[in-house]
Amino acid sequence: MRVFFVLLLGGVLAVSLARNASAQTSTGSIRGYVTDSSGAALEGARVTAVSTLNGTQRDVTTQAHGFYAILGLTPGEYDVTARQIGMAPQKIHVRVLIGEVFPLDLKLATSAIQIEAVSVVAASGVETRTSEVATNVTRQQVERLPLSDRNFLDLVQLAPGTSIQNGGPNDTRKTFAAGALPADNVNVFIDGTSYKNDLTAGGVAGQDASRGNPFPLNAIQEFRVITQNYKAEYQKASSGIITATTKAGGTKWEGSAFFYGQGKGLLATDSLPCATATPSSPCPPQPKPDYARYQAGVSFGGPIVRDRLFFFGSYEGNYQNRASTVAFAETTHVAPGQYPAFDSLNLSQYAGQFTKPFRSTLAFGKLTYVLTPAQSLEFSVNGRHETDILDFGGATTFLGANNIRNDVNTAIAKHRYVSGNWLNEAMVSFQHYRRNPTPTNPDLISRVYLNDIAGCCPTYALLGGSQSVQDYTQNRLTLRNDVSYSGLQWAGQHVIKAGASIDFAHYHIIKDNNGNPQFKYFVTDSFAFPREAFMGAGNPDFATTNHQVGAYLQDDWNPTQRLQLNLGIRWDYESGMIDNGYVTPLGVKAALDTVVPSKYFTDGTQRPPFYGAFQPRVGFSYVLDEGGRWTVFGGFGVYYDRDLYDNVAIIEQYNTQHPNYNFFFFQNPADSAAGKVRWNNSYLSKQGLSGLLASGQTGLPELELVANDTKPPKSKQWSFGVRRLLGNYAVSATYTGVRSDHGFTYMCYNAFRTATGAQPVNCFNPPAPGLTGKVFLSSDAVQTWYDAVYLQAQRGYTQASHWGAGLTYTWAKGTQNGGDLFSFDYRFPTDYPHYPAPGVQRNSIVGNWIVDVPLGIQFSGLLTLGSGVPFQIGGPENRTFPTKASFIFANAWAFRNMDVRLRRPVSTFGAQEMDLTLEVFNLFNYQNLGCWGGGNPDPTKDNPTCIASGSRRVQLGAGYSF
Repeated sequence: MRVFFVLLLGGVLAVSLARNASAQTSTGSIRGYVTDSSGAALEGARVTAVSTLNGTQRDVTTQAHGFYAILGLTPGEYDVTARQIGMAPQKIHVRVLIGEVFPLDLKLATSAIQIEAVSVVAASGVETRTSEVATNVTRQQVERLPLSDRNFLDLVQLAPGTSIQNGGPNDTRKTFAAGALPADNVNVFIDGTSYKNDLTAGGVAGQDASRGNPFPLNAIQEFRVITQNYKAEYQKASSGIITATTKAGGTKWEGSAFFYGQGKGLLATDSLPCATATPSSPCPPQPKPDYARYQAGVSFGGPIVRDRLFFFGSYEGNYQNRASTVAFAETTHVAPGQYPAFDSLNLSQYAGQFTKPFRSTLAFGKLTYVLTPAQSLEFSVNGRHETDILDFGGATTFLGANNIRNDVNTAIAKHRYVSGNWLNEAMVSFQHYRRNPTPTNPDLISRVYLNDIAGCCPTYALLGGSQSVQDYTQNRLTLRNDVSYSGLQWAGQHVIKAGASIDFAHYHIIKDNNGNPQFKYFVTDSFAFPREAFMGAGNPDFATTNHQVGAYLQDDWNPTQRLQLNLGIRWDYESGMIDNGYVTPLGVKAALDTVVPSKYFTDGTQRPPFYGAFQPRVGFSYVLDEGGRWTVFGGFGVYYDRDLYDNVAIIEQYNTQHPNYNFFFFQNPADSAAGKVRWNNSYLSKQGLSGLLASGQTGLPELELVANDTKPPKSKQWSFGVRRLLGNYAVSATYTGVRSDHGFTYMCYNAFRTATGAQPVNCFNPPAPGLTGKVFLSSDAVQTWYDAVYLQAQRGYTQASHWGAGLTYTWAKGTQNGGDLFSFDYRFPTDYPHYPAPGVQRNSIVGNWIVDVPLGIQFSGLLTLGSGVPFQIGGPENRTFPTKASFIFANAWAFRNMDVRLRRPVSTFGAQEMDLTLEVFNLFNYQNLGCWGGGNPDPTKDNPTCIASGSRRVQLGAGYSF
């Protein structure tokens, strides 16, 4: 069956590539009915849509009942005209948003003279007749709302039920999440191409351990955030998705340039509460670190060949120099001369402020070629390169920094062909993603000095280079074809769409984790020698291929003009998600097979791919009134994602090929024990530890085993809601529910040797004869439960109205039954009590506005209020919520932030324009605290130890356009 399906898919793609291309994930459509003034259907009327950007034209003819559908439209503004002989044409100006089915009914009056009556439809940015729970972020919002980092992911929060992950100015791994699931379960499509990160965390290629942007903002035209019930054409996600479209060149040359800057003097000082503070003796002010950031970019586009070939290109650069302070706070508890070995370190030479330079370059280019009104070609390339010096500060010296290199390069070729009621869209894309964190001092061994008296184990100092070199590469070639047909008229009108895709993925990883050893010194030993050491050894080179196949069929069926049913089914398959050919070492099996279930052992044939990813997706929308102002909607769907290559597919081979070893040393003969070695200074190097390994004297490797029946993450989603149009306002109320299964984690081997019941498990005892290290077994039994109510009101900005605004309120409850990557507190994930899911706030409000005020100034802003995400004290089941403060409502919010932007044109030279911009982030300078609990096991303590988002920051900018 699999071979037949792949051959069939290849044939479909080959035929389609010869005739056309572009996925619906990057387009929109217009559908509706044409009637006369009495409401009688007009069959055979001609409906034409003309792009105001480049003048391309699409024509369709109305079918029975006056139905028409213009499919596969590039998002943008169109003049839509309906004509019928003997009747006056009607012309409507509309804006079609990405992923939107714009409902446009046209009514023609009888006339002997052809006179065009022109009316205007305001673009609200809200699609009313859909079962999807989605929010469109318009071009005006992308370009005019305040964005500190110019990262379009920051605007995802305009959609209820979403959250920005690590959104502070000093945070890395910036991404987003939806529902009660982590960021790993989201996906982003740009121009129809998936940016899924198959390898590591973050969900989006390039967003793991990066403060950078996935795409230049000045190349993004608009995007759509879908949190529930997305159709069958979307894949590789069990949570929220983004589908974005990029700008294209038009019939005249246009361009823009910008420059934004921040400096140390434009930043307020962060302040944290301290345990010694009293009203008469507050915390001392913290020194303001050095900081400078410059963002600059240009874009331009226009016709190369009039009415046929168009170009658009853009560039953005982000240049940052921020300082991090190295200070050894714990050393205040060590008296001079108390520990001579510690004094000899001379820590003062490492203290001070050191620069963290970040450099990012983003470039994009697109060619659009209109062959005929019926078909077009498109080719685009996008490049991202960045470097970031990170991972030092506090007790970690500058010597321990890593250079985080990040590259994402994508090329996309599309062809679109229309013939009557048929639309064929095909796409070929190639993406190269490389994540390469490297120590700046890879040859300096790591030494950490720990306090094991007052609990375990505050760090006095961490000296030497970082421990690990990683080089992750993901190359993915994608072939995709989508075919749409709008001519079926059985029991109403149907728009049927079918598609298939195949990804040829190749993963190459250099994972030399802990290749630079770390030695641990403890205060109870007077820091005289390292009691423990940790090192990885072996071959760090891993490579594999993976084929990802998907196919779907969906039908948007209108039994009546008011009722639409969305019926779809999707199937996905991966050839090697969990290292299907892995063979369990005989020694491991012999040591564990009397206790561990047989599903954790494989001879290379007992781990078949998962064929069961069938995903039905159904929805409905019904217009309650003749004017189309009230709509009820709902839906249900099943969604499969994928497990990460780093945590799942590679882990067993990694532990065999490049295991991590623990070493234990002693000096006092009374401390000798099995597995310990008397300390000798010759061991203080990688070569010394390697010699111990070769002699067989010590070394305790860690081991993880993956279950053969591991299934990919899965969620079931459903929703029900109502939408109401009030003039140019659109309001909605929606209930959503999500139940997810097959979340991946590891549990202790000892769980299978412990009496039944939910009780703590000791992971650190030697598990079996012949295996002296810790053993962990995988489980895909993690579950989440999510219920939420979304209230949303929007009014799209237009130049005619001079203002637009949006407001969302989310009430949500998320729980889960375990979910730390390593679960230690209970035997199995199913033994955990249901505790609040991390990342889910009970209440949140997000507002945005764009207003033209006097003096030619445009005033825009973002308001974000949240009741706070849960944090844990001790085990993950001991979760509570942070202390709240007031904003409008008393003691309601743990997170409060308002960003504002003022923009004013300063001069105009014909079609040229210059402007000045003032942006203030965190206008009221709220100290949004984070790191709640501070690692303190005392449940009465909730002291925060970091700033979740930065203090007030001012940014100045200037722009030019023509």
